[in-house]
Amino acid sequence: MIGIFMRNWHDDSVTLNNECPWIDDSNDAQLVAEKLDIPFQTIDFSEVYKQRIVDYMFSEYEKGRTPNPDILCNREIKFDVFLETAMKLGADFVATGHYCRKQEIETEQGKVYKLLSGKDENKDQSYFLCQLTQEQLSKALFPIGELQKSEVRQIAKEQALVTAEKKDSQGLCFIGKVKLPDFLQQQLKPLEGPIMQVEADSDIFQRATATDSLLDKSRPFAIEKANMKQVGTHSGAHFFTVGQRKGLAVGGTPEPLFVLATDTQKNVIYTGQGSDHPGLWRRSLRIKPSDVHWIREDLRLKEEEEADYLVRIRYRQALQKAKLIQKSDALYIEFEEAQSAITAGQFAAWYKEDELLGSGVIEA
Repeated sequence: MIGIFMRNWHDDSVTLNNECPWIDDSNDAQLVAEKLDIPFQTIDFSEVYKQRIVDYMFSEYEKGRTPNPDILCNREIKFDVFLETAMKLGADFVATGHYCRKQEIETEQGKVYKLLSGKDENKDQSYFLCQLTQEQLSKALFPIGELQKSEVRQIAKEQALVTAEKKDSQGLCFIGKVKLPDFLQQQLKPLEGPIMQVEADSDIFQRATATDSLLDKSRPFAIEKANMKQVGTHSGAHFFTVGQRKGLAVGGTPEPLFVLATDTQKNVIYTGQGSDHPGLWRRSLRIKPSDVHWIREDLRLKEEEEADYLVRIRYRQALQKAKLIQKSDALYIEFEEAQSAITAGQFAAWYKEDELLGSGVIEA
């Protein structure tokens, strides 16, 4: 058994120093390794992390999309370059602290690995692993997936581990909690623009009809055609995301303003009053064919096939009933009930009961 700590970042100027500082994390990991009497080393992945995660983040935010760096970190770093490094050090498997489970089954195609949600429903982290492959899963172990968080802490306490009472980690994967605007301003410059308030009774929010095509039903609302007025200014549309409430600094409205859409080309933020504003709610989304990923390749939908699954479009969201429809131009997901803040760049993940089958980057 070998203990390895990944260092992915060197710039502490954008981190909140009292939130998940990497030095403290590394020291804690080393103390645990000493307690377990196993070798320990820190490996620097900051260069590849910048190339695969940080540069991608900047590119997505610049386009007005909202990426999920934690999912990318698991796909590109922890279960790719880190896994490869561990194998070169002689490891057979990589064990991580994710609250999820793995199960091995035999199918007509041979051995298949199932990714299952963690037993602790409040801590389930399967969503963050929604882009893993069968090859990556074959080398992964999730030793705490069958346990509740309280049980994990109790075991750590009984073993007198320094991390027994440690706060849960937050923020960007293996960087820590960052001041996102400061982080983004390393490459994306502030630029003042208008904040527009969109009226809820605009005709553009009329619900799609049964005769509309899948493409039409999955299109975001044509916000720019709605009735609206300017209510403030912002420092850059690329710093905001759909559904965001904090940071707008606009007062005097009966209900809080929420971001309905952003236009990074025109540098405009469109907002609406209240969490029930119709501009926040849609029932359909689409994923480009190249962005569709199946963990269970044996269950991949063929063109014109459809299936009913449970879907979530963000971490910790309750699973939602939906139909997946595979067309030549996209994978479409139609929900039974409208969803709030469907956001381009985020991942939709689909489950059958407690098994995560696949995922994809939301195009619209």
